[in-house]
Amino acid sequence: MKTNKGPSYSLLLLILLILSLSLTSVLADSHFEGFDAEDDVVEDESLDLESLHKLTDLPVTQSDSSPPSKTTHLSSSDSLSDPDPNPNLNHPPSKPSSPTTSFEYWDEDEFEGVPVQHPPPETQQTTENATPDQNLDPKTTQESKTGLISKKPSSFLIEIVSVTFLIMFLINYFTGKRENENLALAWAAKFATKDSIFEKNFSLLGVGDGDDSPLLLKEGQNVFKFYASGRRYCSGLLATMELKSRHDLISRLYNLVVPCKDEITFEVYMNEDAMDHVVFAMAKKKAAKGMQKELMDLNRFAGLMASPTGGRKWVPDELGVISESKEVAGDMITDAVLEQVFGEKAFEKYGRGFISMHFSDQHPGTHKKVLMFKFSLPDADNMTDMTRLVALVPYYIDLIGRYKLSPQARSKTDAARQKAAQEAYKELQNARQEALQRKKAERKKMMEEAEAKLSAESIRKREAKERARQMKKAMPRVKMTRGN
Repeated sequence: MKTNKGPSYSLLLLILLILSLSLTSVLADSHFEGFDAEDDVVEDESLDLESLHKLTDLPVTQSDSSPPSKTTHLSSSDSLSDPDPNPNLNHPPSKPSSPTTSFEYWDEDEFEGVPVQHPPPETQQTTENATPDQNLDPKTTQESKTGLISKKPSSFLIEIVSVTFLIMFLINYFTGKRENENLALAWAAKFATKDSIFEKNFSLLGVGDGDDSPLLLKEGQNVFKFYASGRRYCSGLLATMELKSRHDLISRLYNLVVPCKDEITFEVYMNEDAMDHVVFAMAKKKAAKGMQKELMDLNRFAGLMASPTGGRKWVPDELGVISESKEVAGDMITDAVLEQVFGEKAFEKYGRGFISMHFSDQHPGTHKKVLMFKFSLPDADNMTDMTRLVALVPYYIDLIGRYKLSPQARSKTDAARQKAAQEAYKELQNARQEALQRKKAERKKMMEEAEAKLSAESIRKREAKERARQMKKAMPRVKMTRGN
């Protein structure tokens, strides 16, 4: 038994030696295969932290597979052929131009674990914007600055034009307003003051009852009115001045292209018993045709008159006369009127401002018997040019107030007005019938819509009720009497 223990112990020691050698070989292989050993960990911890921070601050570029340039080979060969033991003594350190050129051949695979720091986007944009400016020529930079300076006034072009237009509009508003007021006051000073035409023919002038009442009533910047009353044959006179819109810059510019005139219209409201059956109008021929078509009384009672024969004096050919009869036309155009205004020679001198006049006892409106005169106004300094035209107003008030038709003409005018009254009555009846039919149709439509919304049971009850009502209506009526 003692002899067997020695070889067994030696065999056990041999096996333990072999196992220890095999473990050592395995650990050595693991270090080369990429597995970190304990010694490597100690060496990594001993690295300089400052140098590692500098490496992480450097930009990382991808390695290029293409071979380096010839200049790189030459510089490397020169450094190999002529090494300098003390480079810092002979050559001063050169400043790198940029980080990208210093580390052009940085291999990112060589430092796998090093974190990469990217600059923020704003820094990149500022560096990109700043880099081209450094490469630009001074002339280009100066031209760009000059272009920016020249563009600044153009950016305010709309504002400059708007402010200029507003200033011009305001200036034109006050000047145009003043021009219209001066024109209206010039007319009133000529024809509505003491010893003037209207002061001699009317007892009350102006819009008020007192002596200090204003002569003109301003209804707008270009509309002025004058009122007069207190004369026989008429209840009053209203003069309306419609002037150009001088206060409006756009209207003033429009009037330069399409000219218009300052106009004044006289409306004389005749008394009911002071005007016979008269429908008469006179204007330029083109305007007269338009009046005859548009105005109801002229269209219904009057027509265009031809020039009379027999050598009688008449109005110029450029004027057209619309009258209910030749008698009325002849009586309205008297020799005095022809001599003062409407004669051949007088019209050229004094009738330039004449537009139209219209007399009617069938005028459509509140007042049935009206005399209307329409003239154009001259400049404020030339108001005397329309003196004879304004004098026509009181002349025709007296003429028509005293005028009486002949029995033959009166019978014709009576028949015409009776016929017109019948036609107007028929038109009124037709209008009433149409209104009633319209109301019935609307009521029927409403009932149909209401029935459409009812249920079937409601419709059945309604039909039964209507049927009972019809049967009761069809039954004969029986009169009951009480016997004595």
